[in-house]
Amino acid sequence: MEHLIQFKDISKNYGRRHALHNVSLNISEGKIIGLLGTNGSGKSTLMKIAAGLIQPTSGTVKVKGTPVGLTTKSLVSFMPDRPLTESWMKVSDAIHFLKDFYPDFNVEKAHHMLEFMNLKLNDKISSLSKGMNERLQLTLALSRNASVYMLDEPIGGVDPVARSKILNAIVEFYNEDSSIIISTHLVNDIERIFDEVVFIRNGEIVMHEEVENIRFQHGKSIDEMFKEVFAE
Repeated sequence: MEHLIQFKDISKNYGRRHALHNVSLNISEGKIIGLLGTNGSGKSTLMKIAAGLIQPTSGTVKVKGTPVGLTTKSLVSFMPDRPLTESWMKVSDAIHFLKDFYPDFNVEKAHHMLEFMNLKLNDKISSLSKGMNERLQLTLALSRNASVYMLDEPIGGVDPVARSKILNAIVEFYNEDSSIIISTHLVNDIERIFDEVVFIRNGEIVMHEEVENIRFQHGKSIDEMFKEVFAE
């Protein structure tokens, strides 16, 4: 069975700094996966390589059996930790922008998500709170018809109400034929939606396990396991 994403021996160096070291990881379809680590652990770098935004120093990545490149950009929807939009835009402008840029952008789904998120087409992006802006960015990312959705810190820096709305939206609008990879260090707030977790520390994978196995075999929550693994 072909894996949805295959990372094989991926390393990424920035000068003398090793952001990733010999990472091998297989991601199956139909999963919500937590990519968990402290700041600077390599989470964003791994996502950007899978999205084709940066090149690894060594190793290979395949999405649905195809090496990452122009062909795989239509398979991967990436929500970076910085907005995809410009401050001068209205929400409607952002929808048109993504529709023009990505042929697979589903406007009808976007409108459903906007309603769920309590966002209006005439809202000015410059007037949105951080939490509302995160809801918009999530709407834009999940409204593409992709095979893999990668969300980089989607609940970072937003209040608990916004976090809850964002997590509910991920579950509500998740396409079960695809997979979602979510990077975060706020484990306690988000672990309830994960099927699997990947712990990454200092650019290396230290654990890849199904959530239920961790709970039953170790008798711990994901947050408790995270604190144990990442304890100094």
